[in-house]
Amino acid sequence: MRVVVTGAAGFIGSNLVHGLNAIGIDDIIAVDDLTDGPKFRNLLGAQLADYFDKDDFYPRFARQELGKVDVVFHEGACSDTMEHNGRFMLENNYRRSRELLDVCRARGTRLLYASSAATYGGSAQFQETPRFEQPLNVYGYSKLLFDNIVRRELPGLQSQVVGFRYFNVYGPREQHKGRMASVAFHHFNQFREHGKVALFGAHDGYEAGTQSRDFVYVDDVVAVNLWFLQHPEKSGIFNLGSGRAQPFNEVALATVNGCRRLAGEAPLSLQQQVSQGLVTYIPFPQALVGKYQSFTQADLTRLRSTGCDVRFADVASGVSRYVDWLGQS
Repeated sequence: MRVVVTGAAGFIGSNLVHGLNAIGIDDIIAVDDLTDGPKFRNLLGAQLADYFDKDDFYPRFARQELGKVDVVFHEGACSDTMEHNGRFMLENNYRRSRELLDVCRARGTRLLYASSAATYGGSAQFQETPRFEQPLNVYGYSKLLFDNIVRRELPGLQSQVVGFRYFNVYGPREQHKGRMASVAFHHFNQFREHGKVALFGAHDGYEAGTQSRDFVYVDDVVAVNLWFLQHPEKSGIFNLGSGRAQPFNEVALATVNGCRRLAGEAPLSLQQQVSQGLVTYIPFPQALVGKYQSFTQADLTRLRSTGCDVRFADVASGVSRYVDWLGQS
């Protein structure tokens, strides 16, 4: 089986490459933009058949210069939710995805791609139907626009196409994402540098630190992608989260206790961490007012209806594993 992974040196893409290797697939063409050179570290130890810069790959793929490709995992995108250049966002996230879909459809190549929970934006419900899709930024709109094209074309497609609406993914190999890296990553580094972590204070009817997201560990994201790889008859657009909203307080609690464990110290309750100044709260930023999701929780009904039975780690276990990885890196 020959596989292409776009965004292969990125966060989810690199974890997918390692996950594919783990099940014996090494005929992998990696595609990315390594202008940010240190991202190469995410692929260390991975078995690859070839590597292409993204600007070189797409025309070559369209001209059939890469031989028969069975599956494309399309993870490459601009994922910066604060990027306001709509022309750039739509070119990178919509137009390139649309062209890739057209080539895959013409060749009978399966396509599994990254969508986003940002398609829901200001919605209070998170089901894969148009009435709940209210993106708050052009990133979310770029993902929704492509999802809608897939919806239009699914009835006539002869090969598998699957879109995954990723919720708040965290875990190894996200260090290059900077400010867009996960809360757990930032908490780990804050605690290591300052001995404390900071959360947003009260906002949008939520008490300090109780804004809640659906946090999903990257290994579980890979497991769902691989499940669909092994079930080529399943197509559609699916939420990919844990199905469980958990407050930011719990991420901070798990991160601080993970760091304390690495230092040989006993765990503390959240109240103890707050009273000792290990968890602190800052005013909610004005720049995020009206652009921030205070609550997300994936509805997994459609995912589970396919038979996908991957079980998702909760914050306590997932963040603990992640802190162990960060402590060794």
